[in-house]
Amino acid sequence: MNLGELLAARRMTRNFEPRRLERALLEELCLLARRAPSAGFAQGAELIILDTPEARESFWDLTLPAGERADFAWPGLLQAPALVLPAADSRRYLSRYREADKASGAAGGLGESPQAWPVPYWLIDCAFVVQNLLLAAAERGLGALFFGLFNGEAEVRAALGVPEGVEMLGVVALGRPAPDRPSSSLARGWRDPDEILHWGCWGASRR
Repeated sequence: MNLGELLAARRMTRNFEPRRLERALLEELCLLARRAPSAGFAQGAELIILDTPEARESFWDLTLPAGERADFAWPGLLQAPALVLPAADSRRYLSRYREADKASGAAGGLGESPQAWPVPYWLIDCAFVVQNLLLAAAERGLGALFFGLFNGEAEVRAALGVPEGVEMLGVVALGRPAPDRPSSSLARGWRDPDEILHWGCWGASRR
């Protein structure tokens, strides 16, 4: 697929075959994903890969305990053979922007604290990595789903040893797609381009 076809083909997968993915493939996908924009080339996106049955089951025990799974709408998600947890390390950005070439320029002061930044670029850059991972999986014919870490984040952080200063964005499930039903949210359809493209100022169309 060319890039346009890949962007159009990418979908969120919520049902997976349980067949394992080779570690070499997972590593390749993750290293492709990291080739994303990075402020100051700080490279603060970290990827925690859970690809063993024990690691995945521990994750699900913390975030979706067995007693709550009977009513879970997407049981096939629990079969995904790999879970990748993207995390953004703000400390790398603070350290990078204390270096001479950044501290003496227009970005001076950004190395002082996360609050000095107009927006948290470590989160933006990590989100770029997540999108790359979704696209790389689609290009390989794999299914992928990004979902939020809504329950048990503190317990997951503790279990995985995630340090302070590192923010977890969520989880990417990876695997071979199984027959799935689309999300009901897709019935909303795409917004009209004239609603989202503002030519020159807010609310101005190209016509």
